[in-house]
Amino acid sequence: MNPEGSTFLFVDDDERYMSQMKRAFARRGFTCHVATSGEEALVLAASCAFNYASVDLRMPGMSGLDVVRELVRRVPGIHIVVLTGFGSIATAVEAVRLGAKHYLTKPADANDLLAAFARTESARVPISHEVPSLARAEWEHIQRVLDDCGGNISQAARLLRIERRSLQRKLAKHPVPK
Repeated sequence: MNPEGSTFLFVDDDERYMSQMKRAFARRGFTCHVATSGEEALVLAASCAFNYASVDLRMPGMSGLDVVRELVRRVPGIHIVVLTGFGSIATAVEAVRLGAKHYLTKPADANDLLAAFARTESARVPISHEVPSLARAEWEHIQRVLDDCGGNISQAARLLRIERRSLQRKLAKHPVPK
């Protein structure tokens, strides 16, 4: 991964995280641009040909998967890594299917992103077809629903069709190993 003449686009609604990443990549020689929404990212993509992009999966408005789809369509040859705080196998597979080169869970620093891009450029690493345990799949589903409900446990319990106390007991447990 050669930073000389490379442009990088950060798409994330967490402005503090984005500014840290922008500084870290600028110190390494990249020309960096930031967008706080998918819509803003697509406007930037119309005026600049990016080599690399880091896209947050969950943002207000346009989802990260929609951003990936549009960036791949509009900027041929772009290398994209999808970042998320709530990783799941289903969204990772979908992101790669849409054209992302890699998928990382937050917190990820500049070294993690650079390593992900280096792995995708050197050789395609075969994707592991390891099936998650049922407990892990349940944990990831609960986290997605809870996030969609803005952390409202009562609403999440209704959507999951379980008792609120049962959901609280499940949430009190530590994340299930993969």
